[in-house]
Amino acid sequence: MSGSKKKKVTKAERLKLLQEEEERRLKEEEEARLKYEKEEMERLEIQRIEKEKWNRLEAKDLERRNEELEELYLLERCFPEAEKLKQETRMLSQWKHYIQCDGSPDPSIAQEMNTFISLWKEKTNETFEEVIEKSKVVLNLIEKLKFILLETPPCDLQDKNIIQYQESILQLQELLHLKFNVATEILLRQASTLADLDSGNMEKVIKDENVTLYVWANLKKNPRHRSVRFSETQIGFEIPRILATSDIAVRLLHTHYDHVSALHPVSTPSKEHTSSVTELVKDDVENVEKAISKEVEEESKQQEKQSHLIQEEKLKVEEEQDDIEVKMSSAEEESEAIKCELEMKVLSETVSAAQLLLVENSSEKPDFFENDMVDLFQFTTLGGVYHLDILELPPQCKPVKGWMIVEILKEGLQKYTYPPETTEDFETENAFPPIEVTLEVHENVIFFENPMVVRWDAEGKHWRTDGISNVSYKPKERLVTFSLDTFGPVTLIQDAHINMPYQSWELRPLDVNKVLLTVTTVFTEIQIQIKENLCMLSSVKLKDKKHISILEGTWMTPIPFIIALKEAGLNIFPTRYSHFYVVINNKVPLVEVKAYRQMALLSSTFAFGWSKWNLLCNSTKVVFKVREHLPEECTENPNWALLMFSGDRAQRLKIKEESEAFSEALKEETEFHSTLYHMVRDFASKEAMEKVRSSNCQFVNSVCHMLLSTRLLSYS
Repeated sequence: MSGSKKKKVTKAERLKLLQEEEERRLKEEEEARLKYEKEEMERLEIQRIEKEKWNRLEAKDLERRNEELEELYLLERCFPEAEKLKQETRMLSQWKHYIQCDGSPDPSIAQEMNTFISLWKEKTNETFEEVIEKSKVVLNLIEKLKFILLETPPCDLQDKNIIQYQESILQLQELLHLKFNVATEILLRQASTLADLDSGNMEKVIKDENVTLYVWANLKKNPRHRSVRFSETQIGFEIPRILATSDIAVRLLHTHYDHVSALHPVSTPSKEHTSSVTELVKDDVENVEKAISKEVEEESKQQEKQSHLIQEEKLKVEEEQDDIEVKMSSAEEESEAIKCELEMKVLSETVSAAQLLLVENSSEKPDFFENDMVDLFQFTTLGGVYHLDILELPPQCKPVKGWMIVEILKEGLQKYTYPPETTEDFETENAFPPIEVTLEVHENVIFFENPMVVRWDAEGKHWRTDGISNVSYKPKERLVTFSLDTFGPVTLIQDAHINMPYQSWELRPLDVNKVLLTVTTVFTEIQIQIKENLCMLSSVKLKDKKHISILEGTWMTPIPFIIALKEAGLNIFPTRYSHFYVVINNKVPLVEVKAYRQMALLSSTFAFGWSKWNLLCNSTKVVFKVREHLPEECTENPNWALLMFSGDRAQRLKIKEESEAFSEALKEETEFHSTLYHMVRDFASKEAMEKVRSSNCQFVNSVCHMLLSTRLLSYS
């Protein structure tokens, strides 16, 4: 029994075991401490080496910084040069207009515009077709005035000129609409002679590239004829009984433009900066001229004294005087060159100020809007305006003994008030139901979602969503049907930021001074070609299907091109208020401008692309992909480099687009540079850099303008 019991551990043995265990623990702790110390020393050594390497790179970058910035300044002379060419083009167009003598006014000259407006006001009895023909001249003048306001650098626009141009635009818009009303009255006076044989009522459709008129005159007053459909279209109205038995005409005037919405204010920068630079440079010019003239004067005085003292050396003096003349002419040339250089400096500063204005966000949101009011900073009108009117039928022409006699009302064309202001004489409350309207959406406009229908409030001077019900949209037929409480101007709106933020983008060279900009959004992929000072819509894809747009294949200068795309519903151009309506990856404006300018400089040879890491770096830095574009290379698996740029430092990142986490670590065997140009030069071919240096200034400027207008680095 005692043998089966376990042997007792003595006190000494237990102490020995505890001692061994303690020794083992101490040994392990010591080994761990030594290992940690060794690893820490290694880590600190690596850190020290990295820091030394970093400091060396920073010192090297600082050492060549001035040299690199000077070289960049010379390359960026293309921007003031392009602006100078634009100024010359504007002056040339004014001269061409002057020598053309075609009778049309110069829209920038107030007297000519006033004369044009006065003469047209005096013209009477113009038919609708004649007004339509004249409207082409008027719309062209309005367009020219709008482009003057948009294309002239803000520093060159005086407040009085802005007011003059905007007043001329409003006067032309009002007069044009007045002329359409007068022409409608003339047409309606002849309604009885134009009546349809079957229905007995008059129906007329007049179509043009800018205006379409649909007019129906109720001559028979048949209470059962309440459905009005214009022949060969599905456009029309469902009118209530009270209108079907009244002396009325229903007019739908579809202007393919919007002359109803208020004009947007013109953005102008604070002129303190540009004017101070201008004054500073003017002072420099004056100082240089004074110094040169003083130097020449002193030399000539000295030579005169010598000529008085030494009469016998006449020949020598004459030779020296020739030298003075040469010096004077060379001094004048030098003065002219300095003046030219300083003028370019002023132009460069004003261009930079205008570019910065394109990417600056407003700090204040637009005025407060009521629930039913439309915020035109958030929404945009598309497809023009549908002027819906119920008109009182004017007295009809009557044939009397070979003459046509007509009573002309002094007050002109009168609108029929529906519903009437007083409804006491009418039996039922339902005598004035909403009028059902069916409209056709303009064929050149893209709606990515069902359009919203809004009406114009003439008193409040804004668009409203109330008073409209039962809206339905047939996308295939492009027909929108709705019920309207009371007639007036109606338009269709879409969210202005429906394509923002963008999902991705790419800027790729196609040829010498020609690139392709691709912007991919939730709904579409838009491709834009840029060459010299022109842009063209290359293609539009909707849900992987190509959409044919009237703009495709048409080359335009950047600002008209941007307006045309916006009017077609392809808005990828944020405004200074857009950040209030879109969640954006907001970058510091100056960093953005510097990045776009330098990307544009390199765009003839280098492709740039969207990077997901741009979201993760802070607002003072931008990250994008870049690679040298070689025509013969396979583009299926392009070898992109990731660059990070802070406005004054460019570096190549160690991470790739597929990496798991973001890191600002520098790629092995690469350096810092002060510019993107010098950064890409480290891994680019000699041929590529030669192409960059020989890029066309207008091309670089156009690419830069498109990048500034789309703001790819903040809105992707």
